[in-house]
Amino acid sequence: MTGPAPHGVPRFSGKHTVASLTDPAEHAAHIRRRHPDADLTHTAGAVLVFQSSLARETVRRDGVWPLGPWVAADLHRTTDGAVICSGFGRGAPAAALIVEQLIALGARAIITIGTAATLTDTLAAGDLVVCREALRGEGLSHHYLRPGRYIAPDSALTQTLTRHLTLLGEKPHTGRAWTTDALYRETEAEVYQYVSEGVLTADMEAAGVLAVAAYRGIPAAAAFTVADSLARRTMRTDSPRTGTGLRVLYEAATRTLAERPSA
Repeated sequence: MTGPAPHGVPRFSGKHTVASLTDPAEHAAHIRRRHPDADLTHTAGAVLVFQSSLARETVRRDGVWPLGPWVAADLHRTTDGAVICSGFGRGAPAAALIVEQLIALGARAIITIGTAATLTDTLAAGDLVVCREALRGEGLSHHYLRPGRYIAPDSALTQTLTRHLTLLGEKPHTGRAWTTDALYRETEAEVYQYVSEGVLTADMEAAGVLAVAAYRGIPAAAAFTVADSLARRTMRTDSPRTGTGLRVLYEAATRTLAERPSA
């Protein structure tokens, strides 16, 4: 049943059951009229990179080459066949728009990597966390999926990502993530509640990315490196361990996608 909803998001209940007037296929068709080679079908998948410093480093260091202006972000292809997507905004709405465009152009898997705040004092800056489920504390996922508290990533892709982190000598943690739109409205009461549910980190994109991928039938995974803490509130610092963690996540993500079968 659909109709106006007095409370909550979206403000129209049952929205997830009906078709949208807008379609990312329109974007793909528009881009291909200008750039006939705009096709990600034969790539291994896309890695979303939110930190501009990591994106610049990988472009400078690795054997990558730019792709055209196919989405509202910067695209580079690695020698392993993965697409690195960077240079777009923060938060679930910005990430979801990019994921929709990538999938419409043929991307067959998505891995999102970035920084997060820890909710527990057992994690420190630079520690790695693989997302087991994401708490849907943002708004975007509720426009795509039926009401629910959590969304899970693709299990096979997540297992492969975890394995590659281990092969790189890491001991990643696995747990739930709390995705929120409101960076400056993360409260102590929420932290206590979510820790009791097994939530380890807070981020701004994972639930949205996973929701779009699930809606479109594409596998997706998410992983983070700790940058600051909500447990014993500490400000974000430029910890060398956080930067190292991002580089390790990038390496594991590209290896994970390279292992996927070709189209």
